[in-house]
Amino acid sequence: MTTKNLTVALAGNPNSGKTSVFNNLTGARQHVGNWPGVTVERKEGFLHTDGVRIRVVDLPGTYSLTAYSLDEIIARNFVVRENPDVVVDIVDASNLERNLYLAVQMIELGANLVIALNMTDVAEAKGLRINVGLLSELLGVPVVSTVATKGRGMAEIVGAVLEAAGGKGRGRKVRVYYGSEVEDEVGRLVALINGTGVLVRDYDPRWLALKLLERDRQVAGEVAEAPGGAEVLAEAAKSASHLKTVTGEDPETILADSRYGFINGLLKEVVAKSVIDRRSLSDTIDAVVLNRALGLPIFIGLMWLIFQLTFRLGAAPMEWIDAAFVWTGNALGSLLGGSLFASLLVDGVIGGVGGVLVFLPNILLLFFAIALLEDTGYMARAAFIMDRVMHLIGLHGKSFIPMLVGFGCNVPAIMATRTLESQRDRLVTILIIPLMSCGARLPVYVLLAGAFFRPETAGHVIFSLYIIGAASAILMARLFRAFLLPGPSTPFVMELPPYKAPTLKSVLIHMWERGWLYLKKAGTILLAIAVVMWFLTAVPRGFPGREGLESRLEKANARFETAAAEAGLKEGTVEYDALYGPVAALKNEIAAGQLRHSIAGRLGAAIEPVFRPLGFDWKADVALVAAFAAKEVVVSTLGTIYSVGEADETSAGLRAEIADDPVFNPLVAYVLMLFTLLTVPCMATVAVIRRETNSWKWPLFSIAYQSALAWLVCFAVFQLGSAAGVGTG
Repeated sequence: MTTKNLTVALAGNPNSGKTSVFNNLTGARQHVGNWPGVTVERKEGFLHTDGVRIRVVDLPGTYSLTAYSLDEIIARNFVVRENPDVVVDIVDASNLERNLYLAVQMIELGANLVIALNMTDVAEAKGLRINVGLLSELLGVPVVSTVATKGRGMAEIVGAVLEAAGGKGRGRKVRVYYGSEVEDEVGRLVALINGTGVLVRDYDPRWLALKLLERDRQVAGEVAEAPGGAEVLAEAAKSASHLKTVTGEDPETILADSRYGFINGLLKEVVAKSVIDRRSLSDTIDAVVLNRALGLPIFIGLMWLIFQLTFRLGAAPMEWIDAAFVWTGNALGSLLGGSLFASLLVDGVIGGVGGVLVFLPNILLLFFAIALLEDTGYMARAAFIMDRVMHLIGLHGKSFIPMLVGFGCNVPAIMATRTLESQRDRLVTILIIPLMSCGARLPVYVLLAGAFFRPETAGHVIFSLYIIGAASAILMARLFRAFLLPGPSTPFVMELPPYKAPTLKSVLIHMWERGWLYLKKAGTILLAIAVVMWFLTAVPRGFPGREGLESRLEKANARFETAAAEAGLKEGTVEYDALYGPVAALKNEIAAGQLRHSIAGRLGAAIEPVFRPLGFDWKADVALVAAFAAKEVVVSTLGTIYSVGEADETSAGLRAEIADDPVFNPLVAYVLMLFTLLTVPCMATVAVIRRETNSWKWPLFSIAYQSALAWLVCFAVFQLGSAAGVGTG
């Protein structure tokens, strides 16, 4: 009968009971020597069971695998270079937070791990109730309970080792998520490592990238000696420097905090009582913000406060930018006269792109607030707070993290779903993220809320849209999980990093990076669309009856100038405006005729029957169709349309023109905001859905279901609101 040989490494923190486990497993069948080249003691022993000869190697006690000490280097080198069949990590159950740090690093290293939850009697004496099965499920490795001093659980360790060695113990590959900044740099390093082939046979590329970011001297030395290693080291240095600049912290600190955040989130799930006797500041704050009764109201209150401040604090800077565009538009109009080129610059560029740039203060304020909550550690708590709600719809609270990212932009939010290990959960989350109100929609809200609602009410109106978006996402997720992608939800660990005071530099960098993307979009995509929309509204130039109207306008203008000069009236007075009224009416009639007979007007008229039940006319229809390119295009398109003729090409002027349009009222304005929220995602979002799902099936489905959802919801709101007389008085 052939005897199978296995090598098992015992790892663990000092004083975790590792020696007791080693002695229980091997008894007298052990010997002591030194590790090669060093004077550190090496213990090995043997046991036989079911025709299997197991060599047990007792690794030096260590708190981590960071390789700062000789013990850490020995333990890590043995796991990497001698590749034991199984690593058994002895964990002190009464001090899980500290002990699980080594386990997390072992998982990252790629070890075939079994966790022996030792000293469970001590943990129970402290009143700790640990859900061992859930701990195993969340970490994706076998976990057994032991009391080594009493010899309990040794048979369970051996059984788990045999299963793990046979491949039965390997569960999901759990991965700590280090935040978008770190993950971006890790991704770049992994791609470079794979491309150069540096040490990929010896190390997992992701682990290698993390070690280089942590400035691990031993790993860096090995990389330096490998072909292509210099290039990898140079890129790692750039990545580490970038992270230091952006976050204000060393990568080692960021990674350690993230691992402890992962562990804290894990313990919230599996331990009924805090494992820390002395309450930390984070525990004290969490006792309030994670309270079952207070957590959700606090979260909603913070979101409400953010949108109130975004609208109110952004008002003054908006006026300053608005005034700058007024001056620019007037100066260009006076300089270039009534030429077609002047119309392109004033009506197309300033009326379109300028109208979007006016909202930059609101965008920056929103991104500043989100970055502030992220850097303090509160955003992770928001996901934990929503965990119960997410479970009701078949998802885990971790799915709410990409949804929160969606408040900034749906594209990185969809990419953030890569942290979800279940493909089913990931698909559902991807499909509902476009319902989260991204920053690109905010200019539409600010424009229409500012035109039809009082300043003290506008913030509430905007906040309601964010709530509706999140509620719609949750509802659709429930439907998708029930009918489209049914199946049990997969458990995850939510990272709960310690609270920390954010640095102003870090918050400002995050705010500016996101704001710069908005500016780049305004200078590229939105500029191109503004020019196209100007062309569609300006061509063809003539329409039936235009010559007669222009003749009447010329005569009316001459009479006005003569009368105003004789009466000595000054521009801006009531008498001046009253005398100018017939001239303005003729100009608006010409502009309206031009728009109705332009390409855009005809396109809008063709699709108007589809949107008329929602209260929209052709102008809003054209803006919504163009918004497929980017949601801000609703503002730039309306700015272009309403700036043809005498309309002011600035934000204040656009609000006034929309408010004076008889088609619009508060109800129609709200429905238009609601449609912008729920309708088809933008091109960039559709493209990233295609890339992340590797199929056209899901982006096309997203377009179809969101189109239907937006139309049905807005139809119901408009028809019911109209019947009740809401917003029409």
